[in-house]
Formats: sequence, structure tokens, C-alpha cells
Amino acid sequence: MNFSGCYTAIVTPFVNGEVCWDTLKRLVDFQLAGNVSGIVPVGTTGESPTLEVDEHKKVIEKVIEQVNGQCTIIAGTGANSTNEAIELTKFAKAAGADATLQVTPYYNKPSQEGLYQHFLAVAEEGELPVMLYNVPGRSGVPIAIDTIVRLADHPMIASVKEAGGSVDRVSQLVNSCDLDILSGDDALALPMMSVGAKGLVSVSSNILPAEMQSLVEWANAGEFSKALQIHNQYYKFFNSMFIETNPIGIKTAMAMVGLIQEEFRLPICPPSIETREVIAAELKRVGLL
Repeated sequence: MNFSGCYTAIVTPFVNGEVCWDTLKRLVDFQLAGNVSGIVPVGTTGESPTLEVDEHKKVIEKVIEQVNGQCTIIAGTGANSTNEAIELTKFAKAAGADATLQVTPYYNKPSQEGLYQHFLAVAEEGELPVMLYNVPGRSGVPIAIDTIVRLADHPMIASVKEAGGSVDRVSQLVNSCDLDILSGDDALALPMMSVGAKGLVSVSSNILPAEMQSLVEWANAGEFSKALQIHNQYYKFFNSMFIETNPIGIKTAMAMVGLIQEEFRLPICPPSIETREVIAAELKRVGLL
């Protein structure tokens, strides 16, 4: 399976403490209208750490149902327990997902051999193409280049979501293996694509689906000047989404423009007044508010 394009790490909307399924359907339709390449339900942006297992499964199921084959579904089914990651991946496979996003196991701080065996077990038993998710800032452990090269030999290891903040790592990966590399950072999508990444798993596309898809399409077509125009237009907005921990910024922005109700699950909480003011100013600057 090839991964190229913009894949939206979709938020999980809550109302009065519960997942709002009607709002989730509307958000999926909004993404489809923006012609995104795919949707990633229950990633970090979808508040996976605070969803109950049944909710986690149902979000994946409902997104697949609403998409109805119109774009690719990469289900967030990672965990810091290998058995749980396999169980969730098997569920996603049965539900009709196209691939799985597998975050580096967090808090356990496994060795590189432990990471290798973890991802290999998910690839072997989960039966879905695996997108490895390198995000040391949240997981505590990077997936070493050598570990990714070892994993790349397995036919079910297909891609890497690179969220370590390093364009150089993308160059290293492109020159070390044949996996499709996607940026995990909106502000680094264009720089990473300039050295060989093929797309983006995006937070900002929750509110800018067509724009982020266009940025990626122009870059993949080699039209970097056109992609740069979009990058420059929204660069400050991208950064405003991460003043506080994701998904605080994007859910606040989406609530401001009426896409969702502003609600989080502890320990994620609403932003400070100062952050809220910056987000509102950026929404106004780019014409969304």
C-alpha cells in the first residue's frame, strides 16, 4: 500500500462528557468535502489516551461507516501494551480500516529491540499495513533509523509518520529504506516533502482540509512555489495550534468557527486566555473567523 497525500488526524468531539456521534459524522463529511487523501481516527489528536476501549472501537467503526470507501482510513490502534495494540488492530481490520497508525509505546521506554519486536508483532498479527509513528516528544523514546530499516524488511510495515521535528531524519530514512514517509507536523510538511516525504498526517486539516490537501498535492507535483504560498499563509496558524498541548489548540479553533463544542477530557483542559486570544487572532487573519 502506498501512502501519499494529506491524512487528517481527526478530533473526537464530546458533548456533556460523551462522544458526540452526530458531530463526528459532520466532521467526516467536512473532510470528504475537502478531498483529503485519508482520515486517521483515534490518534493523539483524537484523545486516544482518554477514550474507553469501547469508545475507541466505535469511533473507528463510525468513521469507516461514514467514509464509505471515499478515502483511506488509517486507524489509530497503537498502545503501550503490545497485546492491546494487536487487539485494536485486529478490530480495525475487521471493521474495514485500510491501515493502522502505531505510535511508539509510551511510558514503558522500551529498548530498540523491544520496539522492533513490538512493531513486528503488530505487523504479523494485526494483518493491516503499519504506519510507524515516531513522536519522541510524547512517547519518550525515538524509533532509531536502524530499527526502522530492520522493520522495513517486513511486507506489512509500509510507512513512517515522522514527528520528531527533524528534516534530516527524513533524508536519512529516504536514503535508508523504501517506506513512504509522512510529516507529522503541519509546519514541517513542506520542508520534509522537499527532501522526499510524500505527505502529511495533519492536525490543521481538521479546519483547513482543502488547503492542506492542496499544499501536499502541489509539493508532490514539484510545484514548490505554489505549496510555499499556502505554507506561508498558514504558518503562524500552524504554530498557534501547538502553543498548548495538542489537541487543545485545534479543538478550541474548531469550536470558535462552530464545527464542534469546546470540550475536552481531563487531563486535557481548555486553554489559557492568552492562548485563546492568539488562536482567535490567527483565525481572523486567515479569514476563518
